[in-house]
Amino acid sequence: MGTNPVRFGSFEVQPEARQLLVNGVPAKLGARAFDVLLALIERRDRVVGKDELLDLVWPGLVVEENNLQVQVSALRKLLGPHAVATIPGRGYRFTVSLGADEAAPAAASTSPAIPHGLPEQRTRFIGRERELTELRGMLAGGARLVTVTGAGGSGKTRLALQVAAGLVDDVRGSVIFVPLAPVQEPALVAATIALAAGVRELKELRDRDALLVLDNFEHLLPAAAEVSTLLSLVPDLKILVTSRARLRLSGEREYALDPLPPSDAAEFFLDRARAVRPDLRSHPDVSAICERLDGLPLALELAASRVKVLDPSLLLERLAHSLPLLTGGTRDAPERQQTLRATIGWSYALLEEPLQRAFHRLAVFPGSFSLEAAEVVARTDLDQVTALVDWSLLKPVGEGRFLMLETIREFGRERIEGSSERDEIRDRHLGFFLQLVEQAEPKLTGPEQRQWYDRLVVENDNLREALAYACESRDGERALMLAGTIWRFWWNRGRIAEASLWYERAFAVGQNASPTARARGLFGMAHMVDAGGDFERSRALFEEAADVLRQIGDTRWLVLALTHLAGTYICLGDTLRAAAINDEALDLADRSGDARGAAVVRSNLGYMLMSVDDRRAGPLIERALEGYRSVGDTYGIASCLGNLAVIDLHGGETEAAAAKLRESLGLSSSIGDAHTLTWSLAAAAAVALARGDPDAGARLGGAVSKACSTLGLALEPIDARLMTDTTAKLRELLRGSFDDAWTAGANMDLAAAVDLAVKKLGA
Repeated sequence: MGTNPVRFGSFEVQPEARQLLVNGVPAKLGARAFDVLLALIERRDRVVGKDELLDLVWPGLVVEENNLQVQVSALRKLLGPHAVATIPGRGYRFTVSLGADEAAPAAASTSPAIPHGLPEQRTRFIGRERELTELRGMLAGGARLVTVTGAGGSGKTRLALQVAAGLVDDVRGSVIFVPLAPVQEPALVAATIALAAGVRELKELRDRDALLVLDNFEHLLPAAAEVSTLLSLVPDLKILVTSRARLRLSGEREYALDPLPPSDAAEFFLDRARAVRPDLRSHPDVSAICERLDGLPLALELAASRVKVLDPSLLLERLAHSLPLLTGGTRDAPERQQTLRATIGWSYALLEEPLQRAFHRLAVFPGSFSLEAAEVVARTDLDQVTALVDWSLLKPVGEGRFLMLETIREFGRERIEGSSERDEIRDRHLGFFLQLVEQAEPKLTGPEQRQWYDRLVVENDNLREALAYACESRDGERALMLAGTIWRFWWNRGRIAEASLWYERAFAVGQNASPTARARGLFGMAHMVDAGGDFERSRALFEEAADVLRQIGDTRWLVLALTHLAGTYICLGDTLRAAAINDEALDLADRSGDARGAAVVRSNLGYMLMSVDDRRAGPLIERALEGYRSVGDTYGIASCLGNLAVIDLHGGETEAAAAKLRESLGLSSSIGDAHTLTWSLAAAAAVALARGDPDAGARLGGAVSKACSTLGLALEPIDARLMTDTTAKLRELLRGSFDDAWTAGANMDLAAAVDLAVKKLGA
């Protein structure tokens, strides 16, 4: 080979410098592995025996063969699994052609020429390293029938071909690829396999050691018995099947194929897009395109073909309705893969009519859904849901929940759009989720609040869909009931801006809503306005809500409205009016046996007194804390601990404040309470200052500022005053380094800021 550099793909071997470049960058490669590579390249026209390689690389030394295997493995990891082929019983051979000037894809994703009659693949294989390893492991580990299932367009065929290509050296006989999509009659499956295998009858395969790849079996499931017979007939045969539904045979191992993960999907999209637009650079909208298309390779490939005339940003805009856009597949692709609609339609046509109807109805769910929701909203049952999972039109996600990919869901909604049943289903969907939030509302302040917050997070897309339908259908009653009842979830999660939009939409159609619905809506909207710091407007909304609640005699909600109304008066500086309203609220709570309501009022009174007399405020907040603990209200406990920590700070009890804040932050984190976390971080900044750690204090202050901006949150007066005083002292202490520390904190997300605070509070 001499001393001249040798190039292949994106690699360059420099013998004189003894280095391997990948895209012009030196790769980490051991000396022995480099010698093995040189030896194989120099003898690339033949198989190099193991003994010969040992003598070339370790001259004069007695070396175990496994040392050679280690070096070959290192080369394969860097160059790709097929760059160095193992020839059983003979040795190794370098398989890559030299001298290509064009840049090739990265090694691990390089698609080798696929031998043994497998169809040639002309595009780069991207990602799926875990799937390749697991499938090859299943087949090498004794599984004789493996079925790769997945939605249409998820890449089952390409993955199966790649798996088969990697097993060529391990199969003593042959790898036989059988495309079944053109076969329409189950009775012809056996003959099709025999033709592909080059035999007249399947029994002639009896003595063969082979891997059979049966591609696209879903429309031929009645012929599954032929597969079982073939496995019994040929003891050394292994079969890899691709199908949108499993075969349901004994010994079958199903491998459910998910869409591409975000990073691989983006790489896949850019690779295919550059085939039609070579100058395309990475683009910020690519991730959103991949998310909209569920990471489905076929959808990404079809979308990428549009980049020739549409920039990614314009493409993303048009993907609001993706099926009409995703056409124009390559002319040599099967007809069912020319458009995404045809691909999904292939699966749909194989369903019986009752299952098609269940599929339509389940398309109403924009996110995942529970079996209970499917039964109530779509009037379907477990058997039908299971069948749609088997057909890869639904996928299980978590315990007892299912998801329809957005591209598949769009197809389902097209089938029911414009029918009378569409509105009936959406109406049942709205009713189900209104009932759910009614059930959740009291639970969000009790011992089960963490589980219920988590449940509402999971149902967030469904809640939005229910609200959208209520507003579109001008059902102001249910729009206001739903928006008003879910206020605590939005407030807790810091979704102030989104919630405000929903309240505006709900009130726009709610002129004739009942007093109860109107009161709920006013109460929820007041909270969002209050969080943004417009205390005068929130006062007016809370007062209007309280007036309506008095009229209808809803004591529980009236206690809440009065308590928060008093809070706005505190923020407005009218403590006398706040005290009078709190007294009314406390009397109502005590007379109605509302332990939590009484705790809220006492907490409110204590907070009001913090601005004038900590000694009177402390006992009230302590009693409120006891009340919150008695009902298991994590939010209330965390809030009281935060206020007591501020009282400790006022009294110079820094360590006591730190202990309370640690507990408060932990509790608030457990329920995702963004508001209380932000308030507690402000107090934590003051603790850091008091402990002589101004840098940490400034970083926490920056994080508080960022959180307030992101959440649309205004600190209440006492917390705002504490933050202002702390910031002034930090700026004076840090001088020139203050801005850097503050900016570092502002660049942290809320979770990172909480981690920093907990660490510093525990120091």
